[in-house]
Amino acid sequence: MSAALPTDIRDRIRQKIWAKADELDWPRISDLERTAWYENWTKDKDVGGVLSHFMDARKVRVYIKDSLLKPYLRSRLQDDWDRVLLAINMEAREALVKKSYDKPHGRQLLDGKVICWGNSREWKSILISVFERAYQLESGQPHAAVLVETGKTTNAGTREMILDASQKLGLRHLAWID
Repeated sequence: MSAALPTDIRDRIRQKIWAKADELDWPRISDLERTAWYENWTKDKDVGGVLSHFMDARKVRVYIKDSLLKPYLRSRLQDDWDRVLLAINMEAREALVKKSYDKPHGRQLLDGKVICWGNSREWKSILISVFERAYQLESGQPHAAVLVETGKTTNAGTREMILDASQKLGLRHLAWID
């Protein structure tokens, strides 16, 4: 059985990994590059070496991925609300929030509009979330999906397909943050 990871150690490791993730522009790197970094951190004596004192060494990589980097991505996307509004040409004074969503990020506005955003690699989930969340509301409107480009949807054909899907779902706006 492993001992609980002390908060100060977890925070120090998280800070180190998040700083490197910022430097690497983590949302935009490929899955292959991510795999290499998980391996690097797992083998790093100051990361994986320390973590293995508190958990089974075979669980260190999963801990880094699920407990440190997933929250990193969520926190970075959470900070994008102003960029989301800019991407769909909406003023902050028009976007009075009634409810916030997570996984994927989203907002229900007072006027019933639903807006969701996230990394472009998650485009299916984001488009469906806009539709589904609006559908569940009495006066909901599937207003917008904003995709933060991660290198997965740069192809014009792929973007056309995503645009077509958004229109079929009744979204009024689809935008990319490149």
